[in-house]
Amino acid sequence: MTAVDRVRSTLRARGARTARLNAGHHDPRPSAERDRSDLPPVAARDLSVRYRGGEGHRPTRALTGVSLEIHPGETLAVIGEAGSGKSTLATVIAGLTSRTVPRGPEIVGGSLDVLGIDVRHVGRRDDDELELRVGHVPQDASAVLDPHLTAGENVALPLFQRNPKLAKKIAGGIVAEAIDAMHLTLATIPMYPHELSRGQRQRLAIARALVLEPELLVADEPTAGVDATLRASILDHLAEVQRRRGFAAFIVSSEIGEIRRLSDRLAVLHRGSIVGMGRIDDVLGDPTHPYVERLAALSRG
Repeated sequence: MTAVDRVRSTLRARGARTARLNAGHHDPRPSAERDRSDLPPVAARDLSVRYRGGEGHRPTRALTGVSLEIHPGETLAVIGEAGSGKSTLATVIAGLTSRTVPRGPEIVGGSLDVLGIDVRHVGRRDDDELELRVGHVPQDASAVLDPHLTAGENVALPLFQRNPKLAKKIAGGIVAEAIDAMHLTLATIPMYPHELSRGQRQRLAIARALVLEPELLVADEPTAGVDATLRASILDHLAEVQRRRGFAAFIVSSEIGEIRRLSDRLAVLHRGSIVGMGRIDDVLGDPTHPYVERLAALSRG
């Protein structure tokens, strides 16, 4: 076992609780309440989400009656047309709601549990826990990359949030490995996000999302802006890492071909509701909704 592997093992064992203990906080909950390992990583029940309207505007409903589960080690891929609500669903599963994000989505019906945490009624302590246990890759990497930090510092930041005493040399090795896995050169490490292309920033966001070996990965169009020649290898890397580490994953994509590289399970969103869910071939082979029929026709070429 290498030094990097030993550090990763230690970080994983300490989990999100480390950051709170280093800050001088004690988790008062009984161990039985804290043990959520028997729950599915994601469970939505009749979930409805809206965006509050600004002055003079009515609220906008984004999701209505969405129910789904993602089990440990499973990847659920989601597809839908623009405005279908797929990015909103990814956002709330990542724990980013109107409580934590200005003008963010608001859960107004049903329930959503992520890693055993009630996202609709989440508290500050659980906000911090979700941030450390969920890897999030938004469509626009600028949402998670700090423009004042270099590429290397952006990837290293979650490591030091979890373990402030982590040796910089060890962190540097982990960061270099994560960046290299995304087909970024080590010359990228001292560069700032604005000095990188959109595709490079997207790959950097993936490296950052995976660096803590999350229990759940939420990725919204993870290859958005990435050169077509690199997309397949990045998707294959994501799939391999997911299989090796065994985390659950929620992946948004607009391409059936990309989805097949990541998962054999598909959910189809249309106007804020799920209109098809199951194994990809089953959903497309026996469509039960006009939109799914159109997807099936496109997939057949």
